Amino acid sequence: MTSTDIPAGAPGGRLPQRRRIVTEIPGPRSRELHARRTAAVPPGVGSVLPVYVTDADGGVVVDADGNSLIDFGSGIAVTSVGNANPRVAERVKAQADRFTHTCFMVAPYESYVAVCEALNRLTPGDHEKRSILVNSGAEAVENAVKIARYATGRPAVVVFDHGYHGRTLLTMTLTAKNMPYKQGFGPYAPEVYRMPLAYPFRWPTGPDNCGPEAAAQAIDQITKQIGAANVAAVVVEPIAGEGGFIEPAPGFLPAIAAFCKDNGILFVADEVQTGFARTGDLFACEHEGIVPDLVTTAKGIAGGLPLAAVTGRAEIMDAVHGGGLGGTYGGNPLACEAALAVLEEIEERDLTGAARRIGEAMLPRLRELAAKHPAIGDVRGRGAMIAIELVQADGTTPDPVLTAAVARRCHEAGLLVLTAGTYGNVLRFLPPLVIPDHLLAEGLDILTEAFAKEAAA
Repeated sequence: MTSTDIPAGAPGGRLPQRRRIVTEIPGPRSRELHARRTAAVPPGVGSVLPVYVTDADGGVVVDADGNSLIDFGSGIAVTSVGNANPRVAERVKAQADRFTHTCFMVAPYESYVAVCEALNRLTPGDHEKRSILVNSGAEAVENAVKIARYATGRPAVVVFDHGYHGRTLLTMTLTAKNMPYKQGFGPYAPEVYRMPLAYPFRWPTGPDNCGPEAAAQAIDQITKQIGAANVAAVVVEPIAGEGGFIEPAPGFLPAIAAFCKDNGILFVADEVQTGFARTGDLFACEHEGIVPDLVTTAKGIAGGLPLAAVTGRAEIMDAVHGGGLGGTYGGNPLACEAALAVLEEIEERDLTGAARRIGEAMLPRLRELAAKHPAIGDVRGRGAMIAIELVQADGTTPDPVLTAAVARRCHEAGLLVLTAGTYGNVLRFLPPLVIPDHLLAEGLDILTEAFAKEAAA
């Protein structure tokens, strides 16, 4: 099956923007490469789909056997502007011709400063800000905690159920889900405390009560168990990512932010997965008007190159002594040039608007699908960060088996989708913000067919 191609040279048009299946998935060449991988790479490094990519652009990923798959994953919300965005590629190539590394802590360069200036301008709030650049989301979150502890002189950090913040020792501790992220890797870092998240679909008294009740419970537990005066920071994802794209019930985040402000606690918004237009706002915390003290970003910031950042109030960021922050590769010049290109793409192509349009196209289709299949217990998300939660016949028990089966059928048909959720029962959709409309519609057709086949099986 093919779809109308975008003309060559158009955005996302270097490769034909169509699904094309020429072998089974994975095909023979991918299976050969997988055999090599098995002999060279430990099984602890997993992959969603064992097809080996040779090319990608716009809304498609091409594997070693020539199959062209529709991309509903974006490298986990990384390639929002496309896998081979021309502006990103050109700036990276030009920088590589000049120099690839000096270490900003040894001999600095303008692009690092320019990225920080842009983050200071674009993140929520009109207060004076500073930014530092690092390599990954986990490193950004870890630095945010370091900065918060230093600036406040307090030890405790509060996080929430279903949260995911990384795989380093500290961020693994902050992460809620045990398997596969924490199992066997303890003991964990001290002074980390976990509170209930406002999870509307699973809140005992129903979604209407969820926001205020969850906030009241969290505040009560912080006050009783830790003492507000001992808390350096509350770290929270405005939409829980790996936990299942859980959008906290309205009012929850503002109540937590107000509690933080009243008690000298720093509110840290982990925007690693939600940032840079993914949710239809430039940053997800803007949806309820929250102005964080610190914001962590990564993933979509640099079009696939490793870059992350911590941006915060100037007086907080400036508190740390000279030499206390940094890293050898943090703010690498290639990644900085890529980030500047990404920010230009977001602004000039109105990718926040594109994300909203993706959500407007996907959510009605998914709600129609849920009406036909009771196994879809919840449809949720904002912008181009959308999910469905699958349950058993009782309407609440998680169904990770069905989730895996539907994902497998999508993969076999040429649609790359991801799973998520604390219970492994969520299908999440993160299409590139530049995906053509016809590929988005075709991907939803494939998902619909996958559910029909599972229901008939």
